Amino acid sequence: MSPGEWSFESIDFIYTPSKDVAADAAYFVDVLHARRIFAVEGMGARAALLALTPGPPHVLLTDHLKGDRPVLVYRVANLARAMDGLQARGWQRDQVFDIPHGPCCSFRTPGGHRIAIYELVRPEAGRHFEGRFDF
Repeated sequence: MSPGEWSFESIDFIYTPSKDVAADAAYFVDVLHARRIFAVEGMGARAALLALTPGPPHVLLTDHLKGDRPVLVYRVANLARAMDGLQARGWQRDQVFDIPHGPCCSFRTPGGHRIAIYELVRPEAGRHFEGRFDF
């Protein structure tokens, strides 16, 4: 399978752990002049999506993500094909789960970097939380 059949399309999110989402989001807004897209609280977790640039990647701060390293979330055209293409190159498949935008698979590189790939099947999902500010 050639790389064009499964390559990453874009990095859409930098999903990063935060010990204090409200304080971290305030720093991004007040000091870095990020635009707040949403700040939501539910099911015992907080998350804030911030834009530092007109387009992706956006920073997704969350207090439920374990560890210190962020997860780089890349969009692919077809998740199954992307996983097959990566597996053919020695990648170890991890569990597939669903995020609001569509099916996703996260994994770690041998060096401990955290990456996720997802297929955008619900483009409207990004607008669901937009403009909601619980904190």
